Amino acid sequence: MPTEKPQAKRRRLAAQRVREARDRLTSTTGTRVAFDYELLRQYAENRLSASLVILLLVGTVGFLSSLWTGAVIAGAWTAAVLVIHAIIVTKCRQFLSEPQAPQNLRRWRVRFIALDLCYGLAWMFNLIQPFGTDEGSSTFMLFVMLLVVAVSSMLASSLPIAVFAATVPVTFAVALNFALQGDLHNYILGIMAVAAQCYFTLLAHRLYSAGLATLVARAEKDALIAELEQAKAISDEARRRAEGANIAKSQFLAQMSHELRTPLNAILGFSEVMKTEVFGPHQVPAYKEYSNDIHNSGQHLLNLINEILDLSRIEAGRYELNEEPVSLAIVVEDCHHLLKLRAKNKGVTIHEVFEPEMPRLWADERALRQICLNLLSNAIKFTPSGGEVWLKVGWTASGGQYLSVKDTGPGIPEEELPVVLSKFGQGSNAIKSAEQGTGLGLPIAKNLVDLHGGTFTLKSKVRIGTELIATFPPERVMAALPPLAEPAPSIAPGTEDSGQPSSPPPGNGSTGNSVSKRMRSLFRMGG
Repeated sequence: MPTEKPQAKRRRLAAQRVREARDRLTSTTGTRVAFDYELLRQYAENRLSASLVILLLVGTVGFLSSLWTGAVIAGAWTAAVLVIHAIIVTKCRQFLSEPQAPQNLRRWRVRFIALDLCYGLAWMFNLIQPFGTDEGSSTFMLFVMLLVVAVSSMLASSLPIAVFAATVPVTFAVALNFALQGDLHNYILGIMAVAAQCYFTLLAHRLYSAGLATLVARAEKDALIAELEQAKAISDEARRRAEGANIAKSQFLAQMSHELRTPLNAILGFSEVMKTEVFGPHQVPAYKEYSNDIHNSGQHLLNLINEILDLSRIEAGRYELNEEPVSLAIVVEDCHHLLKLRAKNKGVTIHEVFEPEMPRLWADERALRQICLNLLSNAIKFTPSGGEVWLKVGWTASGGQYLSVKDTGPGIPEEELPVVLSKFGQGSNAIKSAEQGTGLGLPIAKNLVDLHGGTFTLKSKVRIGTELIATFPPERVMAALPPLAEPAPSIAPGTEDSGQPSSPPPGNGSTGNSVSKRMRSLFRMGG
């Protein structure tokens, strides 16, 4: 798995580079084809949004130009610029209304550049009119030039060639007009015009770069979202397949449980009859040993089937707890008695450390027994001869109860703790041991503790021992209700001075005492 992630990343980067190279080859601007359309769309939207501003600018400049050139020339120029502006607005609306088509982008790009060139030439013709040589006309020409160059640079920044087409003719006309005047003042004004053109060109390029970077970031974000959606779809499909496989597994185990247990019961029954020699001794003594081996193997197989079925029911959510008041200490003590002979035969000593007067738990007694038997059998199995096992039952700091099984076995390495708690997982010590198990005891115990809302903790140190702790929450600890307060007997009206005790209503005395005794014996969930 660690080698798959870098490989997948390299494949994704290689595919991205190939896609970008292909887009640059098919693009008209050296970027992606999708970016070409977005840049043209931004250009058209900017032109439409500033159409009223351009109308106001043209009208104002035309009116002021009439003061030097006359009303006829200024009016003709204003009408010509307005016609060009109307054509630009119409074409921009037409471009936005058409569906996106990569083959039409070059044609629209040429159209917009040509219209901006006409727009710039119209302004140039206005500024090369003989305004005169006074300071007012020079200031007016420079002001108009700066205004036109600034507005055109902002509006056409997404189409850099259109910026040059709309601004260079105006700047050239004004700078040439200043240069032809022949004095130092006009030279300075011409240089200022050229410098302003350079500044606004640089500004338009910065705006173009920022807009292109925004488009790239948005495209990467869209690609990432698409990858996430694809990964989510794949994970959902994998989850559905896993759920289907889990359901099929559960159905298979449920159907096969009867088919497996029926012949096993026959094998166990007949092998036990042969082992105990119910119908007489065997003529060959080896047959008794064979029947004993058959019985033990069948019993082991039956236990394995039961563990697999229990684990499958728990994972499928079909394990139902039969909850009732259960004494954890009594359950642990019974399990100790069941396994005492096995521990004695192996030379393992079991110590009990129980806190006195522990209240009952609201739990499944069968599940508690299975938890305790699994933990205690594991401790006995992996504890060497002469070792010790401690069984502890007590209170937790939060008011719950816990069961602890601690041994002096070889311990489990820290890196193998997750393996031991997984299904069919066995540590290195279990593999080397002569008494190998199925690896289902601890997972089943952990899942049963989880079903009770508790926690399962595994602590182990190599060559020191292992401790398994099953903790049950305070909500499952049952506490006795306080006794009910009996009300004082009431005195019937009119008998206060008679000196005779009033007799209780028929049947109330015995019934009240029995109800009070039953209420005292009730338990409630608390802790």
